[in-house]
Amino acid sequence: MSKPIYTSVAEAEAAFYDALARSDLDAMMTVWSEDDEVVCVHPDTPRLVGLAAVRESWRQLFAGGTRLQVRTSHHVVCQNMLLTIHNVIEHVAVEGEDRLPPPMIATNVYTRGALGWRLVMHHASPAPENPHAPTHGTSHVMH
Repeated sequence: MSKPIYTSVAEAEAAFYDALARSDLDAMMTVWSEDDEVVCVHPDTPRLVGLAAVRESWRQLFAGGTRLQVRTSHHVVCQNMLLTIHNVIEHVAVEGEDRLPPPMIATNVYTRGALGWRLVMHHASPAPENPHAPTHGTSHVMH
């Protein structure tokens, strides 16, 4: 099966969060670069380096069968022709639960290559009590 070509970072990021919400490992890995220098940091876990370690972490996360509802807000974007960094607030809820956990702060780094945009780094961590205080708005784009 060939990987899709994400012609925009928006397409790649939408595919990432869709795969996360569906707990779909194959779909998740289509978003990641195949370079072995990829990095993933899940909340409160050690840094994972390399495609095999990243894949295994998502496999373990999805193996529990938990379905997530994910919404992002407060996007801050830094971009150029070959690299884009998205910093977002993730609102992640477990499907079927009434309790809304505190938001996460996530940074997603994408690079553009011959096969389109691919994720090379995802770093998520718990947000402080008032994660929106320093943002002064909802979205920012820097070039």
